[in-house]
Amino acid sequence: MGLASTTVRSNPKSNPKSVIPNPFRTRQGWHGWDDYAPFYDWENARTLGRRDVPFWRRVASAAGGRVLELGCGTGRVSLPLARAGVRLVGVDRSAAMLKRLQARLNRSARASRYVRADIRALPFRDADFAMAIAPYGVLQSLLSDRDLTLALTSVARALSSGGLFGIDLVPDVARWREYDNQVQLRGPAARGGHLTLIESVRQDRRRRLTTFEQHYIERRRGLRREHRFELTFRTLSVQQMTTRLVTAGFAVDAVLGDYHGRPWDECADVWIILARRI
Repeated sequence: MGLASTTVRSNPKSNPKSVIPNPFRTRQGWHGWDDYAPFYDWENARTLGRRDVPFWRRVASAAGGRVLELGCGTGRVSLPLARAGVRLVGVDRSAAMLKRLQARLNRSARASRYVRADIRALPFRDADFAMAIAPYGVLQSLLSDRDLTLALTSVARALSSGGLFGIDLVPDVARWREYDNQVQLRGPAARGGHLTLIESVRQDRRRRLTTFEQHYIERRRGLRREHRFELTFRTLSVQQMTTRLVTAGFAVDAVLGDYHGRPWDECADVWIILARRI
């Protein structure tokens, strides 16, 4: 596939029909992300920042070929990688996220390409990539074993033999206590606006699902608008994830506990798994 295009394309497989929730029984991990798109960068600038970007830039720059990013969203990770010369293809299910990414593209990222697609059924040829990355808990939006198996199998098919797969898990989601309507963040927004995030948390500990009920209040030029949506994540242990990787055809190279490459332990702030396609 050529890399000259920066067009956001749609994949017919990315829109299977689904029924909207009951929060835990029928909820799918992609629900809420189109609504979250206008607030994603604002929130992450106040929480995550860009701590993970230098790590992924360093690893991806050594890939020796094209790199696939799962869940590229608004380009928080993929655009810095592309500007560093990484030949990158990003995929995301959310059209609203990709629309924001498209608006941020410039000449320095033209060697990148972005596709609307479902990570459970990637629309690429076999062995098309030297590396794939799943930053910042992307795989935790897959809420069932079946969906995770489909995604890992799809990534394995898209990677060349020996290709590296980097996964970043957010370990503390399952430990969040439940609460109702707490103000989590507030501050200035673009074009003179102001945002307040009011959040509630629900846990389904048997299924290891955490749902964040997001209520954004937007004030701009004397007007007030409210936006409500939910995001649900699943937590798996490192052992559970490595077992699924091996089943999907990977061999685990390393498990890291931070973005500087230190070894993993149960108390690590992040869980990073690097595995190779056998």
